[in-house]
Amino acid sequence: MNLSGFKAYDIRGKVPSVLNPDFARNLGFAFAQEFNARKVVIGYDARLSGPDLYHALSDGLRAAGVDVTGIGMCGTEEIYFASFAKDFDGGIMITGSHNPADENGFKIVRRDAVPVSGDSGLFAIRDRIAAGQEILDTPSGTFQETSFRTDYINHLLGYIQPQTLKPLKIIANPGNGCAGLVMQELAKRLPLDITIIQGNPDGTFPNGVPNPLLPENREATAKVVIENKADLGIAWDGDFDRCFFFDEKGSFIEGYYLVGMIAEALLRTNPHAKIIHDPRLVWNTQSVVKQAGGTAIESKTGHAFIKERMRAENALYGGEMSAHHYFRDFAYCDSGMITWLLVVQLLSDSGKTLSECVAQYQDAYPCSGEINSTVKDIPSTIAKIEQAYAHQPNAKVSKIDGLSIAFPDWRFNLRGSNTEPVLRLNVESRGNPALMEEKTEELLKQIQS
Repeated sequence: MNLSGFKAYDIRGKVPSVLNPDFARNLGFAFAQEFNARKVVIGYDARLSGPDLYHALSDGLRAAGVDVTGIGMCGTEEIYFASFAKDFDGGIMITGSHNPADENGFKIVRRDAVPVSGDSGLFAIRDRIAAGQEILDTPSGTFQETSFRTDYINHLLGYIQPQTLKPLKIIANPGNGCAGLVMQELAKRLPLDITIIQGNPDGTFPNGVPNPLLPENREATAKVVIENKADLGIAWDGDFDRCFFFDEKGSFIEGYYLVGMIAEALLRTNPHAKIIHDPRLVWNTQSVVKQAGGTAIESKTGHAFIKERMRAENALYGGEMSAHHYFRDFAYCDSGMITWLLVVQLLSDSGKTLSECVAQYQDAYPCSGEINSTVKDIPSTIAKIEQAYAHQPNAKVSKIDGLSIAFPDWRFNLRGSNTEPVLRLNVESRGNPALMEEKTEELLKQIQS
């Protein structure tokens, strides 16, 4: 059996060469054995391979004596919700997120939505499968299908005050992923003018894979925002645990600035709370959190690290510039629905447009956005950059995640991808876009040389 799909934080691979019903059945059986699970909730996203993997996963779990509850097509955060709000020993979401249509994957959590990663049981599951398992043909566990969506929607609405929202005009683009299922329900409960485009789940992805980080995927949302003179646009990835924003001019908002914006909104009612952020771009978040009376804490990039640090610090919120936003009251998990609801509440309360809200952050700390460069040798390239900059006057070096070097008026973070020979560069300055652009170009030349 091909076990190359096991990664540091989840499982993903091509269908059927890596992920197939036999794999899913073995995964379910091994998960139950590893964690002595007795009640597990499972679901799948819009991909065409989802239902077959879903039923095979259930078969493997039931063969190990697990009582399985299936919630059908859903978003990853609906599995998170069920695993902490209902009585389950764990949850497994079948999703390829933003990957190509011929791929799929599995995201696994234990009770209370605690993530299962390579160092907390995922590789142990892999090793059980590799060692060979005798899976009984006659299952002793049960299977039932149900829905927790109403309870989940009620939970989401608890983060805002719906009666205070202004009738903002919103363009929502699920990209033919699963977000449309939830948006249709939320639209009935909110005093907002919501237009949903590409809203039907369709695993063929006729409008391209749902990944708003790809520039070519942004035009559809931006165009409709402008045509409809909407107040903002929202787009999600396939399993909607990440959401992305467009202002009233159709401009894509860099995810970095959303972290500070959401932190500021939450700190208004939770002063002195702790806020976790990733190390790629930091100055705006640190400034906003300090001014709002909170404490900003830097964590290594990645959902497993962010969630672990949030639990350790009892942090109110955690944000990554990659559009993952984590909430203490959502069992420290990421949610692409809570995020946009908080933004809409903030716009309603402030009376400002999204571009006005973000402009103050952009002006104070202009940034390059993440720039990827393909290199032959990631470690030696990072070492070369460190040698060139770390010994300059006033340089402050940090290696929490990759290489970060800060100077009084500008800073950068350089880190390697875990899955491909790519270096990711982020540069920011203190109110000086020309300096930021100059240093970005300077660094890119050195990386590419």
